[in-house]
Amino acid sequence: MTWIVKACKNLTMVLVLFAFLGVAGCEGTKTREQVDDTVKELAGKKNIDRMEEMKKDINKARQQQADRFKKIDESAEEK
Repeated sequence: MTWIVKACKNLTMVLVLFAFLGVAGCEGTKTREQVDDTVKELAGKKNIDRMEEMKKDINKARQQQADRFKKIDESAEEK
């Protein structure tokens, strides 16, 4: 009978440990997102991402401007 009591005590401790690890390790919390965001900010990744986005926007604007000039040249040649 005493072995059952000892086994239940050990099992209870193991279950409590796993429950704590499961709750503490949640990935989808707002705090985790804020920590990740702060780390990216401090590492400079956010600035790099912003610069890459600006490069894409500038290239897109250049392409649109080149297309407009091409259409203008084509319409000037037709006249």
